[in-house]
Amino acid sequence: MAKPTILRPHAETIYASELKALGKQDKAPRPEGWKLSPRAVVDYLVGTTLEDGTEISIKYFGNRRLIEVAVASLVTDRALLLVGIPGTAKTWVSEHLAAAISGDSTLLVQGTAGMSEDALRYGWNYARLLSEGPSEAALTPSPVMTAMQAGKLVRLEELTRIPSDVQDALITILSEKTLPVPELNQEVQARRGFNLIATANDRDKGVNELSSALRRRFNTVVMPLPATLEDEVEIVATRSRATAENLRLPIPAEHDPAGEIRRLVTIFRELRSGKTEDGRTKLKIPSSTLSTAEAISVLNQSRSLAVHFGNGELSAEDLAVSLSGAIVKDPKQDETAWREYLDVVVRNRKGWEDLYEVLKS
Repeated sequence: MAKPTILRPHAETIYASELKALGKQDKAPRPEGWKLSPRAVVDYLVGTTLEDGTEISIKYFGNRRLIEVAVASLVTDRALLLVGIPGTAKTWVSEHLAAAISGDSTLLVQGTAGMSEDALRYGWNYARLLSEGPSEAALTPSPVMTAMQAGKLVRLEELTRIPSDVQDALITILSEKTLPVPELNQEVQARRGFNLIATANDRDKGVNELSSALRRRFNTVVMPLPATLEDEVEIVATRSRATAENLRLPIPAEHDPAGEIRRLVTIFRELRSGKTEDGRTKLKIPSSTLSTAEAISVLNQSRSLAVHFGNGELSAEDLAVSLSGAIVKDPKQDETAWREYLDVVVRNRKGWEDLYEVLKS
């Protein structure tokens, strides 16, 4: 039987050749427990060309200094908190930081509203606990404990969705770099190389504010939306192309969807900001996030429609179906904003007649 193809390989697997090439040519000092120097980690994320001609692809399209600040924070004994609205590449950056620094992005805790302290500390194999009592063999380490023992980075997604009392379980870990196990009268002390990257946003419902004591344990980096239309178009085009290749969508080589991508990104940016790109017309803002990540998702769905139910070329009709579903989340508020945008902007924009004809129906 053929080995099944992994749907989403980890970053350290996809970019193994780039990480290996960077490691060979990396002569700068490396903090203990790091696979690469801080400078090489930044080069891995923002892209560069090595001395031997190896191209390191761009993982983060944005300000290099922002990534330098994030990496510099991880060199210290303070954890890193990436903050931004949904779709600003917080998770993407945290995964690639872990892959470049520790060679392992799999130590992950997904924050949820119903999460308990066990997910941050440790749990128990209850069959062994009942038969043997508390013992090291019965203990089930969390990803945080595993990272402390191995001297690696651990990722914590959606920190502000975690209940406040559970959040505070991190305080001792981040300040003392120890994890007490009172049942065994022991503690786990973090090895050099251990640190934590958390992500958080303040746009989702159910956000739990961080206590001042916990917030002081983090260096915070705010992840911005792409500054220009051109930057966002490049991000959407690059990421969606990579997804299409991974999903093996047979997209015609001669077809260039650049025009449709630009229209999609323009719509998202205008509705997100509440004004047209030229600043002349004010618009109602829908309740949906309309982030870069959402634009990538819309484009991927449109491409799938074009390949499997069309002629393979991305058309206005393919884009329109996915576009409306992404924008209209609240039928009352969003439908009004969307219809007004179609009538005021799309209808009167030169070259967008085909898109308006599809969307107005």
